[in-house]
Amino acid sequence: MQRRHFLALGGSSLGATLTAPRLAGAQGKGQGSRTLRFIPHADLAVLDPVFSAAYVTRNHAYLVYDTLFGQDAAMNPQPQMVEGVLQEDDGRRWTLTLREGLRFHDGTPVLARDCVASIRRWGQKDDLGKALLGITDELAAPDDRRIVFRLRQPYPLLPFALGKTPGTVCAMMPARIAETPVDRAVTEVVGSGPFRFLADERVAGDRVAYARFEAYVPRSGGRAEGTAGPKVAHFDRIEWKTISDATTAAAALRTGEVDWWELPSNDMLPLFRGDQGFKVEPLDPTGYMVSLRVNHVQGPTANPAIRRALMTAMSQRDVVMAIAGTDPALWNDRVGFFCPGTAMANETGMEALRGDQAAARKALEAADYKGEKVLLMTPADVQLNAAGSAVVADTLRRSGVNVDEVTMDWGTLLQRRNRKDPIEQGGWSAYVVLNTGADLGSPAVHPNLRGDGRSGLYGWCESPALEALRTEWLATSDPASQLALAKRMQGQAFQDLPYLPLGQVAQLTVYRAGLSGVLKGVPVFWNLRRG
Repeated sequence: MQRRHFLALGGSSLGATLTAPRLAGAQGKGQGSRTLRFIPHADLAVLDPVFSAAYVTRNHAYLVYDTLFGQDAAMNPQPQMVEGVLQEDDGRRWTLTLREGLRFHDGTPVLARDCVASIRRWGQKDDLGKALLGITDELAAPDDRRIVFRLRQPYPLLPFALGKTPGTVCAMMPARIAETPVDRAVTEVVGSGPFRFLADERVAGDRVAYARFEAYVPRSGGRAEGTAGPKVAHFDRIEWKTISDATTAAAALRTGEVDWWELPSNDMLPLFRGDQGFKVEPLDPTGYMVSLRVNHVQGPTANPAIRRALMTAMSQRDVVMAIAGTDPALWNDRVGFFCPGTAMANETGMEALRGDQAAARKALEAADYKGEKVLLMTPADVQLNAAGSAVVADTLRRSGVNVDEVTMDWGTLLQRRNRKDPIEQGGWSAYVVLNTGADLGSPAVHPNLRGDGRSGLYGWCESPALEALRTEWLATSDPASQLALAKRMQGQAFQDLPYLPLGQVAQLTVYRAGLSGVLKGVPVFWNLRRG
């Protein structure tokens, strides 16, 4: 049995009714010159949300870019830049009509052809985007406000795919920028969101800044939740300050130098709990799923028998307690490949979670492990990942693995994980990563439960069986059939181990009590007020 569930997703439908919002007036100017200062979990190394799916890049994207649809608290798609949605031809023809008055930060109007170019670029990278474009016969902009999809088969997930938070953000950019090849990162940041990126104020490894976009027109109707609803900016300026040292970050928050610390380290939380001047609460109720990404194309981790031996060694409890502390309300230590509390979570294959280093030694010998080096990348500037990495390294050593733990900053890790070379040539073997639980809730959005080999994401697991099951799941709408397929996927995943599941921890954030309007889920910067 699962030891506990500290989370629950409100609602499970991905196909909520879409309603057309009324046009909104521009944001008022009488809001005062106020600045909000924020400590992100890592430095903003990559600016392009299509080139990189890193959470820090995604969070930056929601400041400066807008999306055709947003995602409410129940993970349902809601119109954002879109004013109207028309389905015809039994769901094989979709027409999306943009709201009037949308403008990019460079002053140019947002046109349907900009959105078409943005969708095409995003669709080369994102899993659901690839699936959507794969059945699209025509994606066109017949005029300045209409985007038309003509599909070979119905695709009810279309609004969800274009507005989802998990995976790659479908951010709208001017066509001249969106036409950048997908394998090259965009460096010119021009969006149509509520804040403008101040490129001349960016200092790598230190800070970035944003200014309220005066011409932004929020959608009207509904309420702000998740990434949906009216995006009303009450601050004139947002500053991100990168502080990797937890003690320094805590001091900055306590003295009022910053307003909000996204991911405080566990050992600093006692400074704020019980202090009426601060609020400590979950940012995303689905928490973080902890994983060990392993390299499937080179080194000992390319051997599935060795991967299974490593899984035998891992103690989820040791990992999650290192990250979240001893309070059992803040972690789960019997976690498979789907987020606990979601519809696809199940117990299939859980016998693999043993935490037995002695058995792992024997399994490694049987797998013909000869002491080859395993290079573990550890991001020193991301406290939660670093804490989990220390436990993983110790567990591997006690199991007889020759571990080379290489410390680096998160930005360097993001670059290095793209390399398929042997470790002697700059490659890697494994690294600890934390994914928001919502990202691992179903095969539709799960970025890590894939078997698409070298064409896929970091790790490059090749498993035709996993891919076939995922394809079958996507074609199934019956919840009972979906759960049955999810169980089969989890059983297959414990055999192939595209990654090693290491448990689940609460995703806590801390901010000054005078700050209100903090939305659950992705850290966003509209709806916030001070006082």
